[in-house]
Amino acid sequence: MAQLTQKVKELITKARIVSFAQWQQTYPSEAVKIFQAADDAGKYLTDSELTKISSLTPQSSEFISVVKYLRDHVTEIIDEAREQVLTTFPDITSPGGGLYPSERAAACWRDFWHFERCITYGIAGQNIEYTSAEGLHYMKLLYQELQVPLDAMVVGLEGLKAASLKRCEESQLSLAPYFDHLIQKMAAFKN
Repeated sequence: MAQLTQKVKELITKARIVSFAQWQQTYPSEAVKIFQAADDAGKYLTDSELTKISSLTPQSSEFISVVKYLRDHVTEIIDEAREQVLTTFPDITSPGGGLYPSERAAACWRDFWHFERCITYGIAGQNIEYTSAEGLHYMKLLYQELQVPLDAMVVGLEGLKAASLKRCEESQLSLAPYFDHLIQKMAAFKN
């Protein structure tokens, strides 16, 4: 794949999906620090981090098992979302397609992994408005610069939602808004 331009490298560092700034008002700073550290490291919350968050914010306890389940099944979830994209856009990974060459496709699937990760932060923190307006602005600029096929990205997000919710049937109504929030924000990139 072509070397990333300096502009793209700068946009990548600024394109942060999640913001915990507003969480300071309703969560203990220790819990916010756990979320922030995980996001800074670009990783899912560990069992011990989720246990600590649950002890600091008992209201989040009911969703901790769902977050663990989604984290532990993220590969299967992404595989289903990828399949939905490839079914909807069968030529997308072929020469001339928006996810060609294979490195572009791999970057897209990696983004799905990060989208699911950010959604689990929102679920664990029971905060549907978990996104950063500034970070999403830079992500939009990044996606424009890289010519990311936005229709496919939205289909992928819908696939993440469907694959996740079918695994958490008893919680579907309460979990759907966390996915819908990011889907709506990313769909707005097309405007």
